[in-house]
Parts: sequence; C-alpha cells; structure tokens
Amino acid sequence: MTDSTERRAFEAPRDPGTPHRAEAPHHPDAPGHAHRERHPSEAPGDPEPFGPGDLLWEGMGDRRLMFLLGGGLVMQVMHPAIGAAVGEHSVYRTDPWGRLTRSLTSLQTWVYGGPQALEEGRRLRELHRDIRGVDDRGRRYHALSAEPYAWVHLTAFERAVTTLRYFGERPYTPSEERRLYEEVLRLGRILRVPERMFPATVEDYWDYFHDMVAGTLEDHPTARDVLETTLTVGPPPMLPGPLRALWRPLGLTSGQVNHFVTVGTLPDAVRAKLGLSWTARDEARLRRLGRAVAATMPHLPERARYLPIAYRARRAARARDRLTRAMRVA
Repeated sequence: MTDSTERRAFEAPRDPGTPHRAEAPHHPDAPGHAHRERHPSEAPGDPEPFGPGDLLWEGMGDRRLMFLLGGGLVMQVMHPAIGAAVGEHSVYRTDPWGRLTRSLTSLQTWVYGGPQALEEGRRLRELHRDIRGVDDRGRRYHALSAEPYAWVHLTAFERAVTTLRYFGERPYTPSEERRLYEEVLRLGRILRVPERMFPATVEDYWDYFHDMVAGTLEDHPTARDVLETTLTVGPPPMLPGPLRALWRPLGLTSGQVNHFVTVGTLPDAVRAKLGLSWTARDEARLRRLGRAVAATMPHLPERARYLPIAYRARRAARARDRLTRAMRVA
C-alpha cells in the first residue's frame, strides 16, 4: 500500500477556487432509464442498461474523454498480464486510431446501446476467451483472468474522476463520486467482470487502486511502446476543431501534446514507476489547457461535444421522451 500522504494528495484534486454547481438530481423516471419494459434479449438477472439521468450517460460520450484514454491504456498495460496480451495481440502500433475508434464504438455501446450493451458484454468475453500465452519472463497470462480483466474495467473510475479534475467545469462532488462508482460497478456487471473483484465503496476503491499501482503494475515494455506511440501519431480524429486549436499555445506538435497530456494525467506514483519526469511548470501548462477546454466545451453544439453514438442516443432519448409526453396528453 502506498504512503497515506501520497494517497491523500491523489484523492484531494478539488480546486477551492472552482465554482460549485448544484449536483444534478437523479431522476428515476427519466426517459429510457427506469420503469422501462425489459427487452426480450435481457434475462431477469441482467443489470439495467444506462439511460438519461445516469452520470455515465452524461460523461462517457463526452469528447473530453479523448484526453484520458492514453493514460488509461498505459496503466492497463502496466499490469504484466495485460501488457503481455496487448503486446502480442493488439494492433495499436500499426493502427492506433483505428484501434481507438473500434474501442470507442464498443465503449459507447456499453452505455448508450440499451439492450445491445448486454450483447456487447457477452461479445467481449467471447473475443478475449482465446487470448492467452506466456510472457518473456515465463509468466502465463489469460485475458479473462479475474484480476487483469477487472483492472481494465476499474481504471475507468479513476479516469472519469481525473477527466473532470483537469478538463471539467468542476470536479465531481463526493456524493457524485459515490453515484458514479455505483454506475461503474453496474457497468462491470454488464461486462461480466467477476463481482468478487469489485471494491465495495469509493474508499475501498482507492485502497485497491493504490495497492495495484504499488504492488502489481510494473514498468512494462508495452507501456513504453504505448508512450512512444503517442509521440508519433497525429491529433485524435474525434476532437472537434475548437479543441485542437487550444493545443497551439502550448508550442508543441500534435504528437508531443498527445504525450504531454498522457503523461500529465497519470497519477504521480505511476509516473514514478515509469521514471517519467513532470515539473511544476508542466503541471501549470496542463492546468491552463484544462481551463481552456472547460471554458470552450459549453459553447460548442451538442454534435461537437459528444461522440457520434452518444450524440445520436441522446437525440433518440429526447425524441422518445417527447413521444411519451405527447401520448399522455392525447
């Protein structure tokens, strides 16, 4: 377990100067969320798909997520089993944005796909069933082993919290973090992550996260490869023009910005394990970029703020809501 001082530093990202916004209420009657007729493909024990009123519905399709995916992949492949599997079987070196696009399609299906999310969870389990082997240190790995499969999923909570810490109008409140974590666990059930691997509370999660970083993650060659790849690819094709324009004042090429944001949004203990330097000046530049992104996003049209599947799902949910209200008054 990491030093408690380090943990407190990681868990206290909130800027006291950030304006507080009232927490959005959770609406159990939101369209497409509760009281929804069960789809024929859903078994009685299946978890409820996501819909309007859920925090993941609001956040998972937000294009700001693009800034955090690189760091998430780095932390995932620092797990020796995941690093070996990805290094052996993935095409991230030869087709980085193609792989990312496919991953984003799957990721958005989990949240915006309704009953199809459950099918996607089953498909992913089947896809990873035969990914196994032995790494260069003689350690056996299997993509569906409980610990690495859970780690890939559970990094999502840290990434969501970090996204708002750097690029959001304000961070999550403690009660929102608890709500978000419950939704992450629900998503884990959709993805068929073994339930025994779930830390019970947010506080347990951070203990788990720091223990994984300190005792399981390693300076893996695949993590180094991922970091090098961030230096050689162009800007993410999913970022709208106004967000790309914010990179210019940093005085960095697109690849350098990818690398800069990836390294900067990693936890201190992860950077230390990889031997990556990060100065106070770097942090100030990243915070400046984050404030500019946070100030720009509310002024963009919804089509630009959200990835395509999320945008269409949000429009469809509003259309269903209008139809429901119209039928009630007819």
